[in-house]
Amino acid sequence: MSKVYVGGQAIIEGVMMKGVDKVAAAVRTKKGIKIEVFPFHSLTKKNFLLRLPFIRGVIFLGEMLVIGLKTLSWSANQQAGKDEQISSVEMTITMVISFVLGIGLFVGLPYFLSWLLAEQKTVAFNVLDGIFRLAVFLGYLLLISMMKDVKRLFQYHGAEHKAVHCYEAKLPLIPKNVQKFSTIHPRCGTSLIVFVIAVSIVVFSLIQFDAWYWNVLSRVIVIPLIAGISYELLKFTATSRFFLLRMIAAPGMWVQKITTKQPTDDQVEVAIAALKKVI
Repeated sequence: MSKVYVGGQAIIEGVMMKGVDKVAAAVRTKKGIKIEVFPFHSLTKKNFLLRLPFIRGVIFLGEMLVIGLKTLSWSANQQAGKDEQISSVEMTITMVISFVLGIGLFVGLPYFLSWLLAEQKTVAFNVLDGIFRLAVFLGYLLLISMMKDVKRLFQYHGAEHKAVHCYEAKLPLIPKNVQKFSTIHPRCGTSLIVFVIAVSIVVFSLIQFDAWYWNVLSRVIVIPLIAGISYELLKFTATSRFFLLRMIAAPGMWVQKITTKQPTDDQVEVAIAALKKVI
């Protein structure tokens, strides 16, 4: 049987895993592990243009966002009572509000902090903008990591990485084997975000307007471009053994020490259950 490349994310009290043509979500409930399998058909299979470098990254991230929201909503409903079920409309509204707040926090705030310290259209301004964006991102992660529910989410994130490592090492998927591996994985979305911050410093330095509001708006509009470039960098460095490229990938791996925590065997069992469904 040919090898299936898998990836996933943590969801509420569980793990989502994506394979070639399906997605599996597994959560632990009071009655045990519950699994749901969703069909998946990537747009890149239908149009070769969507498989081109830089474009494929945008498509991949868009698809992962849709899958992530769907499985996150499903996992939340598994933990809620019949009268507390979250509808797709409520989840969409929540995510739209979160997106707007995220733009203000991770784009608007760093821009205006930089504006207070340096002139626009200068190298110093763009470097400060990137530094402030990274500082806000790290501060946000450290703050939420102190919350009990988020800590459990980060443990499931670690379980997801460990399970994928074990599968890629071609070892039997049992908790004892999975627990031997690291919670850090080179293809993690956390590393992608670090690449996005680094690439944005270069891209934003090339796009400058006199009016601050056009600068802020342009930073939002070019997010897909930055994401596409960052995806290619992540894909390239994740499989390279060249020392320089490993150094470039290192900051993203360091940040994963915040977004992943050591899981329990029970949490690892959930990750294994999801992974087995897609391989």
